[in-house]
Formats: sequence, structure tokens, C-alpha cells
Amino acid sequence: MHPSAVTTAAEHSPPPAPLQTLLDLITNVLSLLLLSSLTVQSFLGRWQVLRPKLTSLQSSLSSISDSPHWSENPLLHTLLPSLLSTLQRLKSLSDQCTLSSFTGGKLLMQSDLDMASASLSNHLQGLDLLIRSGVLHQSNAIVLSHPGPGSAKEDLGFFIRDLFTRLQIGGIEFKKKALESLLQLFSEDGKSAGLVAKEGNIGYLISLLDLHNHPLIREQAILAVSLLASGGDESRKIVFEEGGLGPLLRILETGSMPLREKAAIAIEAITTDPDNAWAISAYGGVAVLVEACRSGSQATQTHAVGALRNIAAVEDMKTALGEEGAVPVIVHLLVSGTPVAQERAANCMAILASSSEYFRALIVQERGLQRLMHLIQDLTSSDTIEQVLWAITSLSVSDASARVLGSSTIFIIQLGEFIKHGNLILQQISASLLASLSISDGNKRAIASCMASLLKLMESAKPVGLQETAAQAMVSLLAVRSNRKELVKDEKSVMRLVQMLDPKNECVAKKFPVMVAAATLSGGSLGCRKRLIASGASQYLQRLSEMDVAGAKKALQRLSGNRLRSIFSRTWRE
Repeated sequence: MHPSAVTTAAEHSPPPAPLQTLLDLITNVLSLLLLSSLTVQSFLGRWQVLRPKLTSLQSSLSSISDSPHWSENPLLHTLLPSLLSTLQRLKSLSDQCTLSSFTGGKLLMQSDLDMASASLSNHLQGLDLLIRSGVLHQSNAIVLSHPGPGSAKEDLGFFIRDLFTRLQIGGIEFKKKALESLLQLFSEDGKSAGLVAKEGNIGYLISLLDLHNHPLIREQAILAVSLLASGGDESRKIVFEEGGLGPLLRILETGSMPLREKAAIAIEAITTDPDNAWAISAYGGVAVLVEACRSGSQATQTHAVGALRNIAAVEDMKTALGEEGAVPVIVHLLVSGTPVAQERAANCMAILASSSEYFRALIVQERGLQRLMHLIQDLTSSDTIEQVLWAITSLSVSDASARVLGSSTIFIIQLGEFIKHGNLILQQISASLLASLSISDGNKRAIASCMASLLKLMESAKPVGLQETAAQAMVSLLAVRSNRKELVKDEKSVMRLVQMLDPKNECVAKKFPVMVAAATLSGGSLGCRKRLIASGASQYLQRLSEMDVAGAKKALQRLSGNRLRSIFSRTWRE
């Protein structure tokens, strides 16, 4: 067991009387008050409101005294003296109200009665919370012990309820200690967020984010809320449903730098759920997030742009991003942000660029395409490169952007390198760009070395669409005569292509290697024809033609036509 999570000895001075003595005094005063509330002659309306509260208090005190370990609970050292003081004040007021004709200040008496009634309500709430939490039925030694690793779920749930009881009822020191224990629990058990959300009063925890609370308590509370929001679907949902988004946005807007960072983490987590992301607009949150991306710390910017990315995925929220000037800020983060911020900014740009010409124009206007092309040369993270390439792909839909991309030798060479050395996703995106862009013959010659990798990709069944994309990229590169000659010089590549043409090879859809074979033969090169014939392509193309595979007859005609022309040419020369 860990040391006590919430100590009490240093928090309060020894009580002036034992708890049992205090409870006896309270019970005596309460009995007198209940009697006098029936005999008062003045302010009858006020006392009619007070009497049910006094009756309820009597019931609560009876429940407390029946609890086996009530006298061990440290919260009662705070609650009972304060309750006794309130009741004694009420007894004094009741004595004055027993006179038929009250001669004092009526407004003052009304005010005193109202304040005493409000104070009594607060005490009742605290006592009710203690009773409902069940902590009075547990030995104080167990209550205060932090559950160790592997503790039973019931023990952990009881510990959490005890923490939140102290958080809601106790003074500043109790609140600090309770929050410290809560944060310790999060650090020791990363999966505890769901249970905390279920057993704890998350609404009250969120209320501690208010600016009027003690700075340290507010700082600990925002960290706890941030960990809850990031802790899983259940806890994130409860933070949102308990109204956490509004206070978090206010902290992001006006809080200190450390608080803003934690608020940004929580907001990003909450907005991962599209049903939550739309609510950002209700608080004017888009403008707050854009400003956080512009002027926050790097950590704040990273999570704020992550939240903007989440919002961009919600169709109804895209317009707000354009109106609040999000695009220039997102583009700027491609240069100034952390690697993670760059990845999220690129992802956000990809989502926006894929949605409409309006956003594509905005991004291009802010030189977003150039920044993406420049950024990709310096990146080492595959995840970030993927997002940058997706953004570039989305922008390439525009003719002007496609021309810029297709004419950039550096960019085209970079795509070739990704095809040769990148992961499958990078290879697929790069091949897709090569297939769709209008690339000069010179640039196609510059990346001839990636054709072997493209052929290898054509053998991959996953991800879906990779075979077709690789084949289309191959066809594009084989439009250049020197590339066709380069391909057939590579014995491994020729054998791989021919093996894919084999009808028995069921791993590849036959139309794709047929496309590549036809493209290889498109220039009528004798060398290309001879290499394919020597490798056995003729028999496979013949069988594929008989099977009516798309393009097979055309490829076979090119192979056969070249052969016949060669025979006629040789005969004529002879």
C-alpha cells in the first residue's frame, strides 16, 4: 500500500471537542429549534421554509451516527463545528421571533434568516454527499490508503468516491490533497480515467476551472480534466456532457501558458468526436483555436491545430474555418510548427483542399503548395510525409497546381525516391501522383530507376488500389522510349512482369500487367519485343487474349506485328 494519499493531521488543528460531543451538542440545539419553529410568532413564512430543512438535518444526523466509522472521518471535523455555529445562530434568531410583535429591524432579520437558511442548505448537501458516498461505512485507515497496483475495482471505486467527497466538502487543503491523489492515480494507472468518470463528480471538477478558484487548485483541476478528456471514449464523453468545452475554451483564450497547453490537449481530445466538434461554434471556439495557433506556445499550437483538423472533418464547420482566417495560420505552421504540428497542419490542409475549390484557392494563395513541396524535402517522419503528400494530392486537383507539381524536377525525383524506399502508403500516394500528373519526358527519364519498385508493387494485393496505381504510373513512365529500353535491360523486372502475365498467377488482376506489357511494346522497339518473347510473354498473352482480358489482344498484336514486320524486313534484305 502506498503512503496516505490524503493526510489530515497537518490540515487542521485538533478540534475543540470530540466529534461525539459535537454531535450531541448539535442534536440538542436541533431539538430546541424544531420545537421553537412551531411556536414562532414572527416571520412565519421564513420558518415554514426552514422547518423541512431542520427535519431533514435530523434524519441526516441519525444516518451519520448509525454509520460504523463516522467518527473517524476527517471531514466531519470541518462540517460539524460549522453546522453547530449555524444552528446556534438560528436558535438566537428563533428566540427573537417568538415575540408576537417583533420590534427589531425587519429587513435585517429577513436577511439573517435567509443567510442562515442558505448556510443550512449547504451543510445538508455536504452531509448528504458524505452519506451517499459510503465513506462513513469504511474504516478511515482504508479510506486514506492509496490502492496499490492490481487493487480490486471495488476498492478503487471507493477510493475515487472518497477523493471526490473531500474535493467537494473540504477546504483548500483538502481539495489540494484530493487533486494530488487523483493525479497520482492517473499517473500510476493509465486506464483509470473511465472509472474516475463513472465514480466521480466530473461536473464539480469542471467547476474548479472557474477563474475565481484558488490558482493551484485550478491548475490541478485543468490537468485532471485534460487527462480525463484524453483518457478514452467514455471519460471524454462525460467531460463534454458535463459542460467542459466552454470552460476549456475560456482557459485557452485567457489562461496562463501552462493552463492553455493543458486546455488545448483536452479540446483536441474532445473534438475527435464529430458530435462534439460542432459545439465549438456555440462558444466562438474556432476564433479561439486560430488565435492559439497563431500566438500560443509550440505545445499549444500543436494541439490547437489538431483540434482545427478535427473540426475540418465536420462538413458544417468548414465555412467557419474559412471565415475565421484559419488557412493562413495553418499554412504558417508548416514552417514554424513542431513536427507533430506540421503533420496535423498538413492533414487539416488535405481535408480542406479535398472539400472545395474555395479552400484549394485559399491554400494556393497563401503559398501553401510551395511550402508543402519544400517541407517534404526535409522531413524524416513517414507519418508527416504521408499527410503532406495527401495535402499535395488534394491540391493537385486544380490545373494550376498540377502544372506546378508536374514541372518540378526536384518534386518528381522525390516521388521516385518514396516509391523506391518509402512504406506502402507513401509508395501508393507517390505512384498515384506520378500517374495523374503531366510530367515532362526529361523528368520521367530522371526517375526511371523507380520502375522496378513499381513493378514489385503491382504484386501487392494490399492496400486496395495499389496494383492499379502502380500500373498506371508504369504506363506513364513507359511513354518515354529510353525508359522502355531501361526496363527490358533489367532481367528481374522483365521476369516479374512475365510472371504476372501467367494466368495461373492469381495474385494480380491480369489487366494491369497487360497494360504495362502493351506500354513496353508501344514504340515498336525490336529489343523490347525480343526480350519479352524470350521471357515467354507470347504464350501468356495468347492465353489472356483467348480469355478476353482487357488489352491482351492489343498487346499480342504489337508483339506479333513487330515479329511479322521483322520477318518481312529480313526477307526483303535477303
